[in-house]
Amino acid sequence: MSNLDLQSVDGQAELAKAGGKRPRLLLHTCCGPCACGVLSNIAPYFDITAFYYNPNILPYEEWQKRLDALKIVLDHFGGIDLVVPEQSEEEFLSRVRGLEALPEGGARCGLCFELRLGACAKYFEDHRQDFDFFATTLTVSPHKNAPLINEIGARLGAEHGVRYLSSDFKKHDGFLKSTRLSKQLGIYRQNYCGCLFPE
Repeated sequence: MSNLDLQSVDGQAELAKAGGKRPRLLLHTCCGPCACGVLSNIAPYFDITAFYYNPNILPYEEWQKRLDALKIVLDHFGGIDLVVPEQSEEEFLSRVRGLEALPEGGARCGLCFELRLGACAKYFEDHRQDFDFFATTLTVSPHKNAPLINEIGARLGAEHGVRYLSSDFKKHDGFLKSTRLSKQLGIYRQNYCGCLFPE
C-alpha cells in the first residue's frame, strides 16, 4: 500500500482494506493549483479532508490568497472538508533559522516538508478515528523532491503510528491537469514556493 499508484487504485480492493468503506484520506494541501492536479486523479477513490497547514507561506496576504484559491477548488470537486489549524510564520522561521541563504531544494526545504507533514501526521494521530491514510499534494510539483517528501512522510507516519500514502502526483499528467484546471477555474496561481528567501 505504501507505494500505491493512486491513479490505478482498484476500488474494490481499497474498499476491502478500509473495512468495506471508501478509504478516508487526510491530504496535506499546499495551494489551490496543486490541489487541482491531485484531486483530479484521486477524488473518485477517497473521502478526502484537505489539511491546509503552511506557515512557510509568506507574507500572510500570500498565505490567504492561496487558501482562498484552495476553497474554490474544493467547491469545484464537492464533498471535501477543509481543516485550517492554528499556525504562524514563526513556526517556520524558527525551524529554518540559519539556513536562509541556502538555495531552494536544499536542507531548508527538507525541514519545511518535515514541519508541514509533521503537523498533518499529528492531526491524524489525534483524530485517528476519522482517517485511514495521509498524503500531501507537494509531490505534484516538478520542483519538489518526491522521494525525499515520501521518505519524510513515511518516517513521520511511523513516529505517530499512522499510515502515510506514498505518492508521486506528477504522474498521470498531474501537473498538466493542475495547470489546466487552475486556468479553467480562474484561481490565483503563485509564482514562488512560499518562503521569501533568495532562490
